[in-house]
Amino acid sequence: MSLFNILIVVFGLCVFEIVSSVDNAIVNAHILKTLPEKYRKIFLFWGLLFAVFAVRGLLPFVIVWIANPGLSIIQVVTSTFSGDASVSASLDASRPLLLLAGGIYLVFVFLSWLFLEEKKYAFMVEGFFHRQGAWFYAIVSILTTSLVYCSLQYNPIMALAATIGVSAFFITDGFKRNAEEQETKLMSGHMSAWSKIIYLEVLDASFSIDGVIGAFAFTMSVPLIILGNGLGALVVREFTIRGIDLIAKFAYLKNGAMYSIGVLGGIMILESFGREYPFWLAPLNTFVLLGLFLFLSVKANRKKVTN
Repeated sequence: MSLFNILIVVFGLCVFEIVSSVDNAIVNAHILKTLPEKYRKIFLFWGLLFAVFAVRGLLPFVIVWIANPGLSIIQVVTSTFSGDASVSASLDASRPLLLLAGGIYLVFVFLSWLFLEEKKYAFMVEGFFHRQGAWFYAIVSILTTSLVYCSLQYNPIMALAATIGVSAFFITDGFKRNAEEQETKLMSGHMSAWSKIIYLEVLDASFSIDGVIGAFAFTMSVPLIILGNGLGALVVREFTIRGIDLIAKFAYLKNGAMYSIGVLGGIMILESFGREYPFWLAPLNTFVLLGLFLFLSVKANRKKVTN
């Protein structure tokens, strides 16, 4: 991969990480306002080490290791930098498993947002889908069954990868929904500062999974994933401290992030079954969709001002 291609991928990963972490940053910013200055500094320092270096640094290796149970975690880490031929062949063989599990996870994240989550509608059709929320579980069940069936025909081990992707979604979705329910309690003074910090760290970890899994749609190179996601997480931290109110003004930015996640998930699923796409497709999808919804947000803001 040329230097230009690497820069495109890393920039795309950085942008994707930023927009997929907006909700997390907003929750963090609101709760940090309830903490004394001393505890804010503790969270911002140790939280940075945990969220950026520990979670986003280690999770890509863990995901690759789970997809390659015949390798030790040390082999996975060292092969990333040494280029061991035998280990690289094993990693290449696991690519469809990673793509299918990650693709299903991302598609389910998108469908959950589309059918179940309260949102500001950018298009009227979003309101229609939201009113059909009861159909979400039927749709994901049918989709799961269909993909497992197709996997059994194509490569039976991929059926296991499909169910892992489904399980990962429902586990992380449970954490996120619990976080929404607990936000009021966290905003109150009924929890200690340390309890809030620990809870925010757990919340950071659960939100980071979307960005790490989505990164495999951009590249299978773990170092590039760590670099792009790490840079994005650093930017999100800065927004948490300084400019989260500015991001919140762009009402449709979350919509763009979710559509981008849905398309990336679809690309990953198709690639797992043998379809091939150019490296620039995932970054282009992210740039175009986010640009569109950023434009819609600015347009909506200008309309408010004129009214």
